[in-house]
Amino acid sequence: MARGELGEEQGGTRDSSSSWTVGRCSAVTSPGKKAVGARLRAVREAPPYWSRTAMAQRLREAAAPGERAALPGVRSLATMIKQWEAGKFVPRPDYRALYATATGRTEHDLFGTYPPGPGDCWRRDGVTPDDTERLTLAALRPARLDTAVLDALAVVLAGQRRLEDALGAAALLVPVAAQLDTLTTMLKDAGGPHRRGLGRIVAEWTVYAGWLNAALRRDGQAIRLFGDGEELADEFGDGTLAAIATSFRGYVARQQGRPRGVVRASMAALATPGGHPVQATFDRLQAAQGYAALGEADRARRLLDEAAGRAADDIEPPPPVYWYSRPFFDLNIGVAWLGIGDCSDAAALLAEGLDGIPPDQAGAEWLGEYRDALATAREQA
Repeated sequence: MARGELGEEQGGTRDSSSSWTVGRCSAVTSPGKKAVGARLRAVREAPPYWSRTAMAQRLREAAAPGERAALPGVRSLATMIKQWEAGKFVPRPDYRALYATATGRTEHDLFGTYPPGPGDCWRRDGVTPDDTERLTLAALRPARLDTAVLDALAVVLAGQRRLEDALGAAALLVPVAAQLDTLTTMLKDAGGPHRRGLGRIVAEWTVYAGWLNAALRRDGQAIRLFGDGEELADEFGDGTLAAIATSFRGYVARQQGRPRGVVRASMAALATPGGHPVQATFDRLQAAQGYAALGEADRARRLLDEAAGRAADDIEPPPPVYWYSRPFFDLNIGVAWLGIGDCSDAAALLAEGLDGIPPDQAGAEWLGEYRDALATAREQA
């Protein structure tokens, strides 16, 4: 479940005057972000005055009904507005059009001659301008692929996971898909000693794109991407990622209310050669939740006993599932106990788990189901 600087997916563009295109990722640069941000704030605060939340609501209302569902929620959009007004980034063209409709101003009044276009999709915390150029050139010419490119890609992906914790999955869906298109093309054309490393990164990006779709209940697309990620992980010898992709199928099944699918995916992940021990702990918990939903309490308890001992080992998780921690495991143990019917223990574990979640993850959308479970457990205890 998952998960940096607010990058181009929210409208960030680089400062210069040139542009070039790499697949669906392009780097467009220009000065003036601070001036644009100040203008947006002035328009918002002018009479009749809109709070950031009210402006977020107006932007959503300005979208066509068919497009509104793809926009971030009000809370996430208000955070984006704060970043735009601070001059860190400039809204991309689709948001500019919404701004014009919502405020009754023209796009030129709001944004002047600031260049449109998707911007540099590789910018993230920890990615230097040299890294950005390196990634762009590597996409144009995969023969440039080297360790520095792979390291920069890892930083970008890690930053996006953390960004998702703050802004939600909807904010990342489109840019991650665009990046994946570019990386898939790179992999087709890449050769040499670093191709295997790139293949593993593409596999990880694919699984993350699958997670974003699953979080937004785009279940069919999520399952397809998890399957693609499994195949890539197998091809490039990454058992840990293959197990994660398989396990995520169980998450989709759980969202769909298919406990047999939950158990099946979890057990398949456990059987995947090369899986990480932390992943194995989670899959025991996920399987226990499935068995509890099926009414097989004894099997669920056995798995919970196994997982509880493993969770106490406090092993550092691999980067693709960095949030697999003791508090997170407590949350999932609590959900399983709730399914069995032990509401008092469930409530205690869910409360303890939520209290233990790190501050940078505490506002993540994916915690919503655990808060709901806690409310149910307390009501039924």
